[in-house]
Amino acid sequence: MDRTSLRAVGWARSLPLDTEVKAARDWAREHLDALGWTTSAPETVDAVLLTVSELVTNAHFHARSNAQLILTWDDRCLHISVHDTSTTLPSPRTPSTERVGGRGMFLVDALADTWETRPCPHGKTVTACFRGPRS
Repeated sequence: MDRTSLRAVGWARSLPLDTEVKAARDWAREHLDALGWTTSAPETVDAVLLTVSELVTNAHFHARSNAQLILTWDDRCLHISVHDTSTTLPSPRTPSTERVGGRGMFLVDALADTWETRPCPHGKTVTACFRGPRS
């Protein structure tokens, strides 16, 4: 096998601004079920779905943008990417008892194995990665 090549499977969905975040979670759950994760790694599924919720919510609420949700599985990690049209990069904020919101990226940071933000010509993409279940 050529170690420089990468095999991956992926899915993409556009989520207009008026789409409920639940639609993103339901869509992601279908693909996690197809990968067998809902039975083999239910705790990871919960973390992935919460991350999908947070990233899509950020795109809709903070960026006031449609969200492009992409899931990519490469046999090692599930990459959850959400693109929006805002150039403002997210960062975790310290939780506060004085404020109602502002914990989304703090949660993503706690749940995902890694995450990163990449600016693009027409906005940004936030990607969170989760290691797959051990075989």
